[in-house]
Amino acid sequence: MSIPFNRPTYVGKESGYMQQVLKNNHLSGDGPFTKKSHAVLEEALGVPKVLLTTSCTHALEMSALLLNLKEGDEVIVPAFTFVSTINAFVLRGAKPVFADIRADTLNLDESRLEALITPRTRAIVVVHYAGVGCEMDAIMEIANRHGIPVIEDNAHGLFGKYKGKYLGTFGVMATQSFHETKNFTSGEGGALLINDKKYIEDAEILREKGTNRSRFFRGQVDKYTWVSVGSSYLPSDMLAAFLFAQLEERKKIQSARQRIWETYYKELGAWAEENHVTMPFVPAHCEQSYHMFYLLFPNLESRQAAIAHLKERGIQAVFHYLPLHLSPMGEKYGGKPGDCAVTERISDQLLRLPFYTNMADDEQKEVIAALKEFSVQ
Repeated sequence: MSIPFNRPTYVGKESGYMQQVLKNNHLSGDGPFTKKSHAVLEEALGVPKVLLTTSCTHALEMSALLLNLKEGDEVIVPAFTFVSTINAFVLRGAKPVFADIRADTLNLDESRLEALITPRTRAIVVVHYAGVGCEMDAIMEIANRHGIPVIEDNAHGLFGKYKGKYLGTFGVMATQSFHETKNFTSGEGGALLINDKKYIEDAEILREKGTNRSRFFRGQVDKYTWVSVGSSYLPSDMLAAFLFAQLEERKKIQSARQRIWETYYKELGAWAEENHVTMPFVPAHCEQSYHMFYLLFPNLESRQAAIAHLKERGIQAVFHYLPLHLSPMGEKYGGKPGDCAVTERISDQLLRLPFYTNMADDEQKEVIAALKEFSVQ
């Protein structure tokens, strides 16, 4: 493809910082650049504790372990999300309870949330789709009233806001992704944001193979040992160095992505209206992260035709999630057609356009021109 769907972000200092890691002779986890990344995220977001992980999936797995989920527990999750969002909890024996999404923001429909809560509900997982905030006031009110912790899957939403407050700072914990398709990347990687301080010490133990190694390095104990269950979720300091270079340039990266998003929105508006294609919706009280630009076509046939039309012109546009409740695993947990009608419809309609930080003006103009040649039949 002459214009790919994604091209990883590179801002310039990554190589120099990775060379510094080699000079430091500390390639393993929790080195100088890991600590710098933790500090910049904690300060920027106002979060009590941030822990880099090897992936957003692993951050989600840590949240499931920290909540001590067990066989038979239920976790409410949107049906329109990536499989990792629920796999992390299913691994602990929990049962997914699939929630439908709103037709406007494509986020979990808060008006249907309370009806899904049972005595076995142990967590509510929300996904800020495309970096546009869920209706967190309503969700947190329901969750708090029932005493259920909220986990934010904020893979799309770093530095996005809901009513002036950063996404990822509402629930007891939140997870971030630094996969190469995200605004900020280390190729693979993630982070666990801990908003409730009672989970911090257990999270450090869990992330360090079940040992109190973090306390040892802070001088709080004279030796470290195995104290709990755990695993190894630490990314190499080499990856943290790559990420830190990008976090330093976060304003530059977000500004570039905002310009690309706004150009799509401005230039495609009239064409979309003429072809009955729906543009992304961002509520006035939300500040999005400019993670992606999507279009909703009238039906599956027109969406697929648009993908083929762009492919013929060397442009890669892609659809997104398939309904989790209709997957083989979803059906195993009782999912059936009609359970999440909005999810089922949106999955057939949604098309994501090429979107990456270093996208050239000429590339974007080519995508826009190609789309304007397409008419929905």
